[in-house]
Amino acid sequence: PPEDPQYADWTSARRQYEARLPAPFTRKWAQSYAKDAEPNPVTLLTATFLHGSTGHLIGNMVFLFLFGFSVELALGRSAYLAFYLLGGVGGSLLAGWAYAGTGSYGLGASGAVSALMGMYAVLYRLRRVRFFYQLFFYFNYVTAPALILLPIWIANELLQHWLSGRGVAYMAHLGGLVTGASLMALTMLLRKKPLEVPVTQDVAQEEDGFDTHVANAQRLAQGMQFEKALTQWRAAAKLRPQDQPVLSAWFKTALLWPEGEDFHRAARRIFRLQAHDAATLNFQHTSYRTYLDKAKPGARLQPEDMARLSRRFARAQQWGDAEKLFNALHKTAPAHPELGETLGMLVSALCHAGRREQAAAFEPQLQQLAPGSAGLQMLRGR
Repeated sequence: PPEDPQYADWTSARRQYEARLPAPFTRKWAQSYAKDAEPNPVTLLTATFLHGSTGHLIGNMVFLFLFGFSVELALGRSAYLAFYLLGGVGGSLLAGWAYAGTGSYGLGASGAVSALMGMYAVLYRLRRVRFFYQLFFYFNYVTAPALILLPIWIANELLQHWLSGRGVAYMAHLGGLVTGASLMALTMLLRKKPLEVPVTQDVAQEEDGFDTHVANAQRLAQGMQFEKALTQWRAAAKLRPQDQPVLSAWFKTALLWPEGEDFHRAARRIFRLQAHDAATLNFQHTSYRTYLDKAKPGARLQPEDMARLSRRFARAQQWGDAEKLFNALHKTAPAHPELGETLGMLVSALCHAGRREQAAAFEPQLQQLAPGSAGLQMLRGR
C-alpha cells in the first residue's frame, strides 16, 4: 500500500522492470501517434505489414491485385517491389505528420496500395479506362483518361480526412498516392527507353487485334472474370508468341486452373521463348518450377522442351533441374536426335564451373551418345 515505507522503492523498481519488458507486437511495430512517442523510423515500413482485421487485409489485397498487376508488368519485379515499399513509407510519413499527438496507432498497407493507384494513373496518363462511380444513390460506369483519377482520388482523401472520424488514416492514403505518382512520373522522365504499357484501352487498336485482346484481358481481370480473361490472354499470346509479359500474364491467370489446357499451353510457350539473356533464363526457370509443382495431374513436357530446358538450365547453372531433365529425356526418348548434344552441353557447363567430379559421372553415357563432343574432350583433359 502507498503508506508502506518501502512503497516508493517498490514503485521505482517496478518501473525499471516494466521498462525492460518487450512491447506487445502491434505496439512495437505499428506507427505510434502518441505525444511522447520516441522516433522509430523502422515502423514507417513495418506498419505497412500489419492490419486491424481480416476485412482490412482482404480489402487491401484486392486493390493490390487490381492495380499491381499492370504496374508490375510495366516496371518489372524489382522496381515494382521497391516502389511499393517506398509508397508505404511515403504514406506513413504524411500520416505521422498529420496525426502526431493524437495518441492512436497507424497500421495497414493502404499507403502502399494507394501508391500503386497513383502509379497506375500516371502510367496510363491520357489512355481511356473504364471505372465505376457513385453519386448519392446514382451509380454508373464511365470511360475517361486514367490521369483524371489522380486528382479525384486526392480530393476524396482530403474530403474524407476533414469530414470523417479518426478510424481511417486518410492521410496515409494521400501520402501513398502522391509518392506513387511522383515515383512513376520520375521513372518515365528519366528512363531512356519508354515504359511499355502492358494494357491499353485506346479506341485505336493495332490491325491484328493484339491490343484489343490485351485490353479485354485486363478489363476482365479487373472485373474478376478470370476465366474469360484467359481466352483473351491466349489470343494475344498467339499473335505475339515471344511477348514475355503477355505469356507471364497468361501463365499466372491459367495457374488458377492448373488442370486446364491453358496452363500447359502457356508453360510450353514460355519454355520456347528465345533465351538470349539472364532475365529470360530466370523467367523460364521460375516458370518451370511453378509448372512442375502445380500442374495437374502432372507436367506434360515434350522431348524437345526437355532438351531445350536442360541445355538452358545448364547455362544458368541450375544443375539439379538440368540433370533431371536430361535423365527424363534419356528415359522417355532414348533415340532423340538432340540427346547427345544436350548431355555434351551439360558436361561442358559442369566442367567450366569446376564440377568435374559431377561431370565425370556422365562419361560413359557421353562416350556412347556423343564420342566426339567437346564435353568428353574436356573430361579427358584435352
